[in-house]
Amino acid sequence: MERSFAEEVKRLSLGADEVFHGEGILAVTKALLQSGVSYIGGYQGAPVSHLIDVLGDARGLLDELGIYFENSASEAGAAAMLGASINYPVRGAVTWKSTVGTNVASDALSNLASAGVKGGALVILGEDYGEGSSIIQERTHAFAMKSQMWLMDPRPNLTSIVDAVERSFELSEASQTPVMLQLRIRACHVHGSFVCKDNRAPAVSTRDLIERPVFDFGTINLPPSIYAQERMKIESRWPAALDFIRREGLNERFDGDCSDIGLVLPGGLYNGTLRALQQLGLADAFGNSRIPLQVLNVVYPLVPDELVDFCAGKRAVLLIEEGQPNYIEDALHAILRRAGSDTTLHGKDIFPMAGEYTGEVLVRALAEFVRRSAPEALAAEGVARVGEAAAPLATLKPQAIEALGMPVPNRPPGFCIGCPERPVFAAIKLIQKDLGAIHVSADIGCHTFGTLPPFNVGSTVLGYGLGLASSSGVGPLMGNRVVSIMGDGGFWHNGFTSGIVNAVYNAQDSVLVILKNGYTSATGTQAIPSSPTQPAAKPLTLDIEAALKGVGVGWVRKVPSYNVGRMRETLNEAMTTAEGGLKVIIADGECQLERQRRIKPVNAAKLKRGERVVRTRFGIDDDVCTGDHSCIRLSGCPSLTVKPNPSPLRTDPVATVNQGCVGCGLCGENAHAAILCPSFYKAEIVQNAGTWERLLHRLRNGVIGMMAGKARNDFEAVAA
Repeated sequence: MERSFAEEVKRLSLGADEVFHGEGILAVTKALLQSGVSYIGGYQGAPVSHLIDVLGDARGLLDELGIYFENSASEAGAAAMLGASINYPVRGAVTWKSTVGTNVASDALSNLASAGVKGGALVILGEDYGEGSSIIQERTHAFAMKSQMWLMDPRPNLTSIVDAVERSFELSEASQTPVMLQLRIRACHVHGSFVCKDNRAPAVSTRDLIERPVFDFGTINLPPSIYAQERMKIESRWPAALDFIRREGLNERFDGDCSDIGLVLPGGLYNGTLRALQQLGLADAFGNSRIPLQVLNVVYPLVPDELVDFCAGKRAVLLIEEGQPNYIEDALHAILRRAGSDTTLHGKDIFPMAGEYTGEVLVRALAEFVRRSAPEALAAEGVARVGEAAAPLATLKPQAIEALGMPVPNRPPGFCIGCPERPVFAAIKLIQKDLGAIHVSADIGCHTFGTLPPFNVGSTVLGYGLGLASSSGVGPLMGNRVVSIMGDGGFWHNGFTSGIVNAVYNAQDSVLVILKNGYTSATGTQAIPSSPTQPAAKPLTLDIEAALKGVGVGWVRKVPSYNVGRMRETLNEAMTTAEGGLKVIIADGECQLERQRRIKPVNAAKLKRGERVVRTRFGIDDDVCTGDHSCIRLSGCPSLTVKPNPSPLRTDPVATVNQGCVGCGLCGENAHAAILCPSFYKAEIVQNAGTWERLLHRLRNGVIGMMAGKARNDFEAVAA
């Protein structure tokens, strides 16, 4: 969730020998400032969204140092920024979520890696892999190998992360090659401290400009330059990188008394591995491991002589590498065999073939490795103790199931309370009752939750902003028109050109719903070109409707998101009209989280001044509710739930609205649009009410009380 980093940003001004305390992403920002970077760009995406937010909040400091910062339109745009370092000795850094963001940026990155750089060029990647990920399970390693870009994977503590950022620029300049630095999910949000250096104003900046432009055909990616660039990668840049990594000690080695075995691991897995060793009694709380460790803070390229030297004299070594393919394991096998080493290498024969190596996975695998290798320093008794330490893990899950008495219910992700996208999917469900099943091409963003219960709307998800583009193949083959979904963030990122322009050019007869909530909400509600609240530096907002009409879309309707009835009618019109071509419905409703953040401080200030404030809430009349719960099945709002029926004559639970309600009105809209029961009511909570409102309230209560008393007396008389 997005938040202000205004307080944390103050720490970015700390000077030499002062201690910085904070989060991993803030440490990265401080490291960039200490590195003399000239320009920074990027595209928001978990787990590095906060880096964009921090840089946005630190604009004052960046301007003071002469650093240019740009919140890029896409990852491709961010990667293309690094072209500034091809001809000029300027340091630049960009950031995005990987691997999906790296895929988007691949064209620019390939050209950048081929041309090479003079100034240090750094790509900071949020390596979104594992149990906390929200994307396809792939890793960046393959791209680094393909394009010959060096890949850093530092140990997840603030000192190591800061050092890796600074050294990445040095490695890039020493080898004239762009460098990628991957930060896993937990590393981005780890907290800690490090000793600062002074911030460095770059030699070339917005205050000290480049005087003369440079042209060098050798950096242009055309024949014959590309052949020379390929040769330079192997003959010049690669050896220079290996020499720098070796000379500067970027990889780390930790000795232990079990010297006849060892572990080789990427830096990003260091914390988890040490914790697992502690649980097995093979490391202490200070990180001293009994098993020697070779920690690869640079996972590509590997330094063969370092690895051969580490494995020398060891009977067995275990390589810890998450995911498939097992790039590092295969490379290490080749390195050892070429060197004539007889050290036994374990890896995927002990670890799972794919997936994140959690604490449980690491403990099991390390215990199995110790059992197989039987290090001399542990003796038979020590090996047995390690096995005993790992054994309780096998009983924990059965014990938990027994203690609970029943399986833990699934808690899939879903729309936030009051989300303006939920009513749109309710309307799509409703029109399917009339038109039959509809193929819906879904998209990436908050709206992807529409593919989950209770909506189950969306047959494919192909990429950010690609909902409409993905419908072009199936649309002509369908009996009914296809509906595509696109968020406004996806619209500006990729959807306008690859989806809308393509559909207009090819005269596609389909329906597009643009969910205009005002932000890239899935990554923390960062501003986009059409956001209602732009940063102070960018007051101008762009208009989606004008952009659509500008490329020839004639059928455009803008509908308030929460008006389910009108949305249903507009969708039905779009699906049944005789008019051909692309039909676009703009579902207009601000992200509820951002709206709440915006209005709560305003209301709090009004209350403090004694001014009138009205809050809207919805409720359900217990006496009218039938217990059918169609409202819940159609809405799925977390604030709409069930409670025991207050009537002793009815056993079915009734629906109820809990205190999480934000008063969006969707439940009532659904009930009306779907012709459900009339049990919903709207209530207005007035604070600091005026004199007339108070008098009217007393009058209403008095009348209602008299009528209720009369009804009660009549009932008692009949009963008697």
